[in-house]
Amino acid sequence: MQYESEFEVPSGFGEIGAILVENEHHKEMYLKDIVLDGLPNGPVNVTCNSWLHSKHDNKQKRVFFTNKLYLPSQTPDGLKRYRAEELTILRGNGQGERKTYDRIYDYDVYNDLGDPDKKPELARPVLGGKQNPYPRRCRTGRPRCDTDQFSEKREGNFYVPRDEAFSEVKQLTFSAKTVYSVLHALVPSLETAFVDPDLGFPYFSAIDALFNEGVNLPPLKQEGFWNTLLPRLVKAIEDTGDNILLFETPETMDRDKFFWFRDEEFSRQTLAGLNPYSIRLITEWPLKSTLDPEIYGPPESAITTELIEKEIGGMISVEEAIKQKKLFILDYHDLFLPYVEKVRQLKSTTLYGSRTIFFLTPAGTLRPIAIELTRPPMNGKPQWKQVFLPSWHSTECWLWKLAKAHVLAHDAGYHQLVSHWLRTHCCTEPYVIATNRQLSVMHPIYRLLDPHFRYTMEINGLARQALVNADGIIESSFSPGKYSMEFSSVAYDKQWRFDHEALPKDLISRGLAVEDPSAPHGLKLTIEDYPFANDGLDLWDAIKQWVTDYVNHYYPDKSLVESDEELQAWWTEIRTVGHGDKKHEPWWPVLKTPKDLIEIITTIVWVTSGHHAAVNFGQYTYGGYFPNRPTTARCNIATEDPSDEQWKFFLEKPENALLNTFPSQIQATKVMAILDVLSTHSPDEEYLGKEIEPAWREDPVINAAFEKFRGKLMELEGIIDARNADPKLRNRNGAGMVPYELLKPFSEPGVTGKGVPYSISI
Repeated sequence: MQYESEFEVPSGFGEIGAILVENEHHKEMYLKDIVLDGLPNGPVNVTCNSWLHSKHDNKQKRVFFTNKLYLPSQTPDGLKRYRAEELTILRGNGQGERKTYDRIYDYDVYNDLGDPDKKPELARPVLGGKQNPYPRRCRTGRPRCDTDQFSEKREGNFYVPRDEAFSEVKQLTFSAKTVYSVLHALVPSLETAFVDPDLGFPYFSAIDALFNEGVNLPPLKQEGFWNTLLPRLVKAIEDTGDNILLFETPETMDRDKFFWFRDEEFSRQTLAGLNPYSIRLITEWPLKSTLDPEIYGPPESAITTELIEKEIGGMISVEEAIKQKKLFILDYHDLFLPYVEKVRQLKSTTLYGSRTIFFLTPAGTLRPIAIELTRPPMNGKPQWKQVFLPSWHSTECWLWKLAKAHVLAHDAGYHQLVSHWLRTHCCTEPYVIATNRQLSVMHPIYRLLDPHFRYTMEINGLARQALVNADGIIESSFSPGKYSMEFSSVAYDKQWRFDHEALPKDLISRGLAVEDPSAPHGLKLTIEDYPFANDGLDLWDAIKQWVTDYVNHYYPDKSLVESDEELQAWWTEIRTVGHGDKKHEPWWPVLKTPKDLIEIITTIVWVTSGHHAAVNFGQYTYGGYFPNRPTTARCNIATEDPSDEQWKFFLEKPENALLNTFPSQIQATKVMAILDVLSTHSPDEEYLGKEIEPAWREDPVINAAFEKFRGKLMELEGIIDARNADPKLRNRNGAGMVPYELLKPFSEPGVTGKGVPYSISI
């Protein structure tokens, strides 16, 4: 709908910089833009993209600034007061409960994950603070729980500032509605469809049936509900009108039904799968735990030099293999071991600490050569640990498969809780809050960052409602159960550092690259064919060049960065409030020069675009057939203190032992439905570099820089296609292998396994 109005502008008024708007309707309205026409110098554009409150809710008029950008020191005198007042409004006063129409950005700890008033067992520790360090979320100001003064009630509004909520366009497309529908309608329906929550899959053919027969859903009062909202997942049977949950066959499964069974694929996915962020180079030997031996038992690993040398066929000594950078590890030992005893007290689940060793073959591929599972001393029993090796003998061969299932459950839990939730969704929320509190919409850096923050707070609010909350999808279906969010706090405390969120620094920190000025990107990769790193570094460089062109245009003199009070307040608030539990860390970058600013902004942009795309949009492709990535393990491995009866069962029915280890039917189907939705691009997805922001278009220099950026991304599409077609790149090309496309910038709607949006919007 368009409105027209006439203004009289006095001849000596000067350049128009802002417009005040009042909404006289009783309801809020979404204001897209304002164009002031008929002025001597041509039209003036005001991009609003904002919900405008009714004057009956709030008498304050809204100020909207034109698309012309100013550093604080360059702001015209007539706009300075409005610039300062608007920021004051956005910061609020830290008091009261937030209303849905509010536009206030403030900080709070994660104190609404539990629900102790409902049931004592739903109490959860507060995340954020000295005891459980964590990034901050947006403050809602709801009342405290009756039974726990530190926790906030979950009833009422999961507030996000009004402009962070999905736009009208987004609400009309399926992305937001589908996430909500799966969490609040489909999951409860599934829970009634399965009478026994602990029932596993009796045969592998029962897993296959999810893709060709489906699961019968109980009838809903609202006819046609499923077909409208979840047409990809729920099919109606014409004859009976019944609804069935019928999963699409993931591309991995479609290309090679046995892909999940092979050791080569297990290894390859550490470099070109869903979690390419965990594999590390082994630099010290022997392997040793850093945990207290008084509590967790002897720190020495059971993976010995002799075992490794035997597995690599005497080709090379361990010492030489480490020197030549041939040994790598997935190390979930010290992070998970403190949770083993607690998790094992939960129903129908188990846990170990684990280490998995890989050897880099002359062909440039990884080969898994040993898995160690460890149980700490508990229940009067000493520490238990065992090493499992690939084998040609049936017993050892099946034990190896069971050990892999446990490692995959660890990797799936770590991926979802740390690589995905913590490092992208959770750590980005403070950047969004600080940007709105400290940078005016007139600030060039606000306009640069704004598209990278769209809808993140809204999707995080949905996650707190039904994904990461007590008894939510994550806790009920992933390792380490009810301790999942507490575990992510431990990972934040021990592992997260802002400077290492930059892709080059991340690779260097894991021993997967070293600085080399003569190499592409200034880095020499330890594993040359590392699809995530190969494509990621190209994308990183394209982003960095765009950010460099942008920053240098607005900060031609380096002193402008240090003297920019909004910018300095923004960076200080991110470090000391948003990530305040780490404010004393020495690794925080200083912000004094344009070069410092370029590195900081590139890191934030990478996390919201490339990093998130790499760990999110392949979830259904790699996790849709859950034996490839079981999200939890329900049974101890057969060799851990077995009774005669248990050992006999394993020897006679090893396949059943594996099926019993996998998630239950309800766990698997809930997760598959969620992964399907999370992997889906909506029809209105905003891809990195696809469409220019209005404020960028108005400056010819920025417009030209953006076109260069877009060109680089289109070029990257072709580069990735060429890599996937190269038979020499054995980690991305081979029989039945899904090409690595997670960092291809553009995509069509749906589950495509490619496409890099600007922001974390799903």
